Amino acid sequence: MRHAGDTMTDTMRRREALSVLTKATLAELRTAVDAIPGKPELSVLRPAEIGLVMVRGRIGGDGDAFNLGEATVARAAVALPTGEIGHGHVLGRDKEKAQLIAILDALGQAPAYRDAVATVALPPIRARLTAERVRLAAQTAATRVDFFTVQRGED
Repeated sequence: MRHAGDTMTDTMRRREALSVLTKATLAELRTAVDAIPGKPELSVLRPAEIGLVMVRGRIGGDGDAFNLGEATVARAAVALPTGEIGHGHVLGRDKEKAQLIAILDALGQAPAYRDAVATVALPPIRARLTAERVRLAAQTAATRVDFFTVQRGED
């Protein structure tokens, strides 16, 4: 069975792809999966399910860890016939989103589909995220205030 991350480059590529996929909308994920031609039959290793995870925090980033609270998550896992295993985890209760992320993760690890995921599925999501960052930066810049001090003359 093959595992992603055999090299550091594969690990970084997969991490970045999963980061993009978790920020995608459900419609974008459906479109991305539909855009991959000739997908193989997938086997479901873990059907999409909802659960809780404990969120841990640290004061100042380096203090003692403490339990902040629980968060709802959805997760799923699928496998390709060639052995690649895809995992999907998302905050919230969207089981379909977790399933679609798992499918794209598995396809992104398979040599036969890696390029299609990188060139067809991910770019539209990245473009929307970049446009949102630019829009937010412009909105933030519009509210920027430059403070300056005028020296008063006490003659």
